[in-house]
Amino acid sequence: MKTTSMLTREDALAQRRWYVIDAGGEVLGRVATEAAKLLRGKGKPSFTPHVDCGDFVVVVNADKVKLTGDKEVKKLYRRHSGYPGGLRTQSAEQVRGTYPERMVRSAIEGMLPKNRLGRQLAGKLKIYRGGDHPHAAQQPMAVQLPG
Repeated sequence: MKTTSMLTREDALAQRRWYVIDAGGEVLGRVATEAAKLLRGKGKPSFTPHVDCGDFVVVVNADKVKLTGDKEVKKLYRRHSGYPGGLRTQSAEQVRGTYPERMVRSAIEGMLPKNRLGRQLAGKLKIYRGGDHPHAAQQPMAVQLPG
């Protein structure tokens, strides 16, 4: 049996699709795993680990995503300004109030490779706090989350 491998990015471009995930009422981790799998292209028979062969993912209703247990109060998000003493820490509750997209983006990007490929894959992720998105022209297909 012959192993097929995508050699160039142009091979993958012809097979790009758009998916939309409604995160309203869903658990953050389940949304993140499904989005990361689609971004990476893991479900395709032509998956190649070192090539960007994944699809575009649109996540809507990021402000309505659920956290289990007491993570709403105890989970911390940290960011650094780059200056000495510039560490900023916020709880999930505070992040949800100001930038709910940041919670979802952090969870999904944590499941992608930590290299140039991961940054390229993260560029195909679009997150919106409400139910509307400007990507209707791409005719995204709705994704049913398991469970």
